[in-house]
Amino acid sequence: MASAVGAGEGQLNIIAWAGYAENGSNDKTVDWVNPFTTETGCKVSVKIGNTSDEMVALMKTGEYDGVSASGDASLRLIYGGDVAPVNTALVPNYATIAPFLKDQSFNSVNKQMYGIPHGWGANVLMWNPDKVTTPPTSWGAVFDKSSEYAGKVTAYDSPIYIADAALYLKATKPELGIKDPYSLTEEQLTASVDLLKNQNKNVGEYWADYTKAVQSFDSGTSVIGAGWQVIANTINADGKVKVSSTVPVEGATGWSDTWMISAKAAHPNCMYKWMDYITSAKVNAQVAEYFGEAPAQTEACKVTADKDHCTTYHALDEDYAKKISYWATPRTQCVDGSGSNCTSYSEWLTKWQEIKG
Repeated sequence: MASAVGAGEGQLNIIAWAGYAENGSNDKTVDWVNPFTTETGCKVSVKIGNTSDEMVALMKTGEYDGVSASGDASLRLIYGGDVAPVNTALVPNYATIAPFLKDQSFNSVNKQMYGIPHGWGANVLMWNPDKVTTPPTSWGAVFDKSSEYAGKVTAYDSPIYIADAALYLKATKPELGIKDPYSLTEEQLTASVDLLKNQNKNVGEYWADYTKAVQSFDSGTSVIGAGWQVIANTINADGKVKVSSTVPVEGATGWSDTWMISAKAAHPNCMYKWMDYITSAKVNAQVAEYFGEAPAQTEACKVTADKDHCTTYHALDEDYAKKISYWATPRTQCVDGSGSNCTSYSEWLTKWQEIKG
């Protein structure tokens, strides 16, 4: 772990979700990379990671200084020795990051942070009210009652979606004893997989790229399913159809993305400077608005261009945040600390392939 931040090395190589490190090439008005280079002298090279699995594989090469990891990647990176613990005292903007994003099971080990929180959001239940006339309040609408919308259900295309089924079963099948949707025994995993296999018969669209989910609702291919708030906002803004969204009574899964530094970073000073810069109020506000999420930086809410942005995304609403079970990498050593009899991500990956057939 770094004890000080020195002069920048002149270069920074990072892996990021699309929209997290814009340099003006996609939209000349959206650029926070070049101002960072001007400020620090660190020239930024960005590799877009399309999935968490891809990001983990790229980080293992040792060619990158850092990554914007979601919770379904962060523990794999930590326990794989691919990222280093972060000295948060060297990141001044960490002081005003939302407290409920700090020292969590997906970004820390034994209260040692392995990154700086960047942005977060819930995986909401979304539907077209013209087609789903009774507003659903439970995830049962896409699980137990999915046959009512056969061929019109959409679901997130990732093994981590198994946790959505587990969260629903936690509330509706208490006899399974599920306490944490990412800490599943063989029996609990089997029950979750069975629920998703049943749902699969009615899924018309699996999406990993959120623009695909937007297109699915716009075209009428989907009328109900799991989505992100940015998907709902985008659909409603383009005006082809209207959708509603909610966090159901069972709660929701969600993501909290974390900037993590490689254990083999060739440019650690530039990476520390980046982690502080990207979570500064002005820049974190810009990223959150462009991407469509809640900023992790509480001060960002004072400087968003859209003064309702933080209200829309519940950025400062700790009660809302508590409804979310944030993505965490499943491990045999249970994420919730309950024992060593849980199923690993590799097993979830195998089961996911079975679910989709």
